[in-house]
Amino acid sequence: MSYGVNEVLLASVLGSVVFSIFAAQPLVIVGVTGPITVFNYTVYDIMTPTGTNYFAFMALIGLWSLVMHWILAITNSCNALKYVTRFSCDIFGFYVAFIYLQKGIQVLTRQGSSEPFYLSIAIALLVLVVGYLCGVVGGGSLFQHYIRVFVKDYGTPLTVVFFTGFVHIGKMRDVSLSTLPTGKAFFPTTDRGWFVHFWDIRVSDVFIAIPFAILLTILFYFDHNVSSLIAQGTEFPLRKPAGFHWDLFLLGLTTGVAGLLGIPFPNGLIPQAPFHTSSLCVTRVVADPNEDGANKGHVITKTDHVVEQRVSNLAQGLLTLGTMTGPLLVVLHLIPQGVLAGLFFVMGVQALEGNGITLKILFLCKDKTHTPASEPLKRIRRRLAIWVFVAIQLIGFGATFAITQTIAAVGFPIIILLLVPVRTFLLPRWFSEDELRLLDAPTASPFTMVSVGGNFGESVEDLTMAGEEGNSGGSSGEGVLVGGGDAEGENSDEGKAERGEGMKRRESWRAEGRSGRFEAGESYEMQNRGMSRRSVSRQ
Repeated sequence: MSYGVNEVLLASVLGSVVFSIFAAQPLVIVGVTGPITVFNYTVYDIMTPTGTNYFAFMALIGLWSLVMHWILAITNSCNALKYVTRFSCDIFGFYVAFIYLQKGIQVLTRQGSSEPFYLSIAIALLVLVVGYLCGVVGGGSLFQHYIRVFVKDYGTPLTVVFFTGFVHIGKMRDVSLSTLPTGKAFFPTTDRGWFVHFWDIRVSDVFIAIPFAILLTILFYFDHNVSSLIAQGTEFPLRKPAGFHWDLFLLGLTTGVAGLLGIPFPNGLIPQAPFHTSSLCVTRVVADPNEDGANKGHVITKTDHVVEQRVSNLAQGLLTLGTMTGPLLVVLHLIPQGVLAGLFFVMGVQALEGNGITLKILFLCKDKTHTPASEPLKRIRRRLAIWVFVAIQLIGFGATFAITQTIAAVGFPIIILLLVPVRTFLLPRWFSEDELRLLDAPTASPFTMVSVGGNFGESVEDLTMAGEEGNSGGSSGEGVLVGGGDAEGENSDEGKAERGEGMKRRESWRAEGRSGRFEAGESYEMQNRGMSRRSVSRQ
């Protein structure tokens, strides 16, 4: 007995509905992640040979973990997030990307005889190429803006639809390809009810579930909070404050409910969570102030504000619920597993493409003469420092990925958690403060982190200014930049709060080696010139 399509879909629905309605930060997309999949099948491999009821055991893990999540939330344990920086987030994101790539390879290796195997490989690679090109076109300069937005948003799902039909062309229809296995609409995949009889288990297994629950809690504490931090990254000028303690409390609730329903435990998704926030950004195109000479006139895209709301997360959850209906399950059953493998490859490549480790490696391999002057890493005098920093990150990734290939994979959350003290206590001994400021940075802005005591190393003045920034968040629903032609509005408390918020953001971003997000009068110019437009990213 194991989880099927309906269980995964219902877990995604549970997470989406609960977090979109009740969470303090509804921008985080919640669903079934790669790391929890590793956890689930490792528990299965360990416990089923002993004759233990798998679903009952997972329900007990969920219930124990619920209690642990609530204890962590009540004791303000999320205050430790101040020590989590891009260093550990990038390593974890790199790990998640390779889990997707590994999953795609595993799907292909299970395709049986030679003809289905080789055709599945060809289809998976075609899905990868076309899906990746959709992202390139969406982020490029070809075609009109609305066409690029459409391609970026819907290119990948349309690719899945196209290649699902493509395998029925010509002689390919004679090849017996494995498809996505589905079950009965709104029923579990196996012959059981939705409520798990968690008492149908040995007494000893009740206590054996405790260490597994501890590992699950460690994983979710890090995984979900990192997803939340990245979705509220410094590149997103958010107006509404975070609520890490309450969201962890909700995560415990969904974990317990998921265990009782016999479905996978949902939590924050990478890279879907930051993609969701990025898709809600309102941006504009301006000239790059850091370019001169032959490069003068180069344009960059700046984010004005984020449309912070709960509807999009709830809508995708309800649409996912719709896929559990009979007709749509029939459609899902038509998808070849080679297409699914290609989809895993697309997700893995997309996660790698924007990862900090990948970007540093590309910087090191790039011709110095073709590196933009605005690149913060160019300010590091010791190029060896970048190589060493990347090597440490790759060692952390390698240790995490290696342990997941063994029967001890259930303990990989401990390796992930150890990355935080490595960054906090060891790296400052090997790198200067200026180097670490450019190589690493807080994942979220002081405004986002003020509820957990601010980022590590911030002064009291930073926290005070961030708190004042949060107090101004409800004064206007128009976003960070508000047109300023009204003298009365400029002198009002709301206007002063807006200007204070802008100053705070510029100081925070300059500390990271980036230029301020806007200059005086840019809001007025942006509105008068009609430059503001919505830039939609992959979800």
